[in-house]
Amino acid sequence: MDFGVTDKIAIVTGGGTGIGHAIARTFHDEGATVVINGRSKERIEAAAAAIGPRAHGVVADLLTAEGAEALASHAARLGPVSFLVNNIGIFDVNDFFEVGDERWIEYFQHNIMTAVRITRLVMKDMLARDEGSIVFISSEAAIRSIGNMVPYSVTKTAMLGLGRSLAELTRGTAVRVNSYMPGTTATESVETYFADLARQQGKSVEETLRDFYKEVQPSNLTQKLIDPMLHGRGVIQLATNPAMNGVTHRADGGTIRSIFG
Repeated sequence: MDFGVTDKIAIVTGGGTGIGHAIARTFHDEGATVVINGRSKERIEAAAAAIGPRAHGVVADLLTAEGAEALASHAARLGPVSFLVNNIGIFDVNDFFEVGDERWIEYFQHNIMTAVRITRLVMKDMLARDEGSIVFISSEAAIRSIGNMVPYSVTKTAMLGLGRSLAELTRGTAVRVNSYMPGTTATESVETYFADLARQQGKSVEETLRDFYKEVQPSNLTQKLIDPMLHGRGVIQLATNPAMNGVTHRADGGTIRSIFG
């Protein structure tokens, strides 16, 4: 299927690893020029090289306005940005009563403000050109609020509100803003988490995952971690479908019991 992204510019923030890397690879493989960012020159250049010859790795920290400017400027030199995928985020398991104000602020800075900073720059040009598509990578945790991941759930819920609010600014234009909610995915960080948990419990990773789906996500229909590349396919479909604006696409393996999304 031709998604119509050949020779177009796509920014995928935090595209060096995990879901972001899979999304960047999918856009690249479909013919787009992809720009990813990170804070380590060596790591981001290696990630870009792994994606392919039309991938650009930019050292830019979106926790700062200067980093957002650097990423947007690099992409703009390549051509008008047609796609922006806001993928940067952090997560951990924690006790709500032990999470201090500083950690809450870190969550908002990583999971919300990194997206706000780059979108503020890129979306204004999209509206001026009347062309472009933005996708926010949220999480099923935005809907299935998680008690031992409260800051993560709250900020991912806020991201859905951000995406829908920005979609309201596109009324009558060819610019679109949507959100995407992946479920538990076989990224490096998630696999490390389950490996550490298995060691703590004295079990194999396979046993730990089986118990996780039995006890924590019994409603999950696939009963396994999602391949990141499946999210690459899902996001490019969402980003290129003119009929979809202001919506949230759910790709959680059926964990959330709902006929909508």
